[in-house]
Amino acid sequence: MSEYDDALPAYEQVKRFITDHIQSGKWEAGQRVPSEIELVEQLGVSKMTVNRAMRELTVAGIIVRRQGVGSFVSKTKPQSALLEMRDIAEEIKARGNRHSAEMKVLETITLEKPDAESVGMRAGLRVFHSLIVHRENGTPVQLEERWIDPAVFPNYTNVDFSKVTPYRYLRGSVEATEIEHIIHAVVPNPQARELLEVPEGEPCLLLFRRTWAGDTLATSSQFLFPGSSYALGSRYRLDRLGQRPNPLPLSSRMADDAASQAFAGPRATGSRRRRSA
Repeated sequence: MSEYDDALPAYEQVKRFITDHIQSGKWEAGQRVPSEIELVEQLGVSKMTVNRAMRELTVAGIIVRRQGVGSFVSKTKPQSALLEMRDIAEEIKARGNRHSAEMKVLETITLEKPDAESVGMRAGLRVFHSLIVHRENGTPVQLEERWIDPAVFPNYTNVDFSKVTPYRYLRGSVEATEIEHIIHAVVPNPQARELLEVPEGEPCLLLFRRTWAGDTLATSSQFLFPGSSYALGSRYRLDRLGQRPNPLPLSSRMADDAASQAFAGPRATGSRRRRSA
């Protein structure tokens, strides 16, 4: 695999080798892909490396693995992660409205076991913890809570978040290499209900996000949105392999229809993906 960037992990080079063959038309839709053993011999890498590459390409919908038969180029390429990472301040400004943010908590804490398990970080870890209410024209639209690894973002507590959002600061400091998104439909607790100014019993959308910098879990975040006045969504134009080069905005009618749907009880859906360099 000498033609590929040596800085890439070996499994990423294997993925690049496979997708290059598909994009070039050498391997057509429905065609059998070489077996893991064949790829190990051809590329000179370990079976574990090939297995990881094949597993991630299967999750992405680029290849289909059939037990006892082999792996094949997918005839449909439905790769789409749940959401793009975007700055809420920019979203609000793009709608022609005014964004404001109020910092409620900014502290350094030690994660106890129950809290560590709930946010997916290691118990006993010292982290920065922040809680911010974002408003659109004075109305609360998002409650943002973050747990930050100081080893990755040592200056987090020194930032003036009335002038820059955590998203903007974090994105400009370290490039995320892997992202996990999970969405829940929830009924907020009393504190969150008060901060978002929603009536008792109103459901909210909870987006749980974790980001990695290399092998380090850098941030764990929760974003709570009033269910009656906010919708989460995305639209993408797909290329042949299901990549998403051109995010497209949802129409306001679609967003309004999504927000008007009745709450049907607790739900969760999610995705995890690696960011390309």
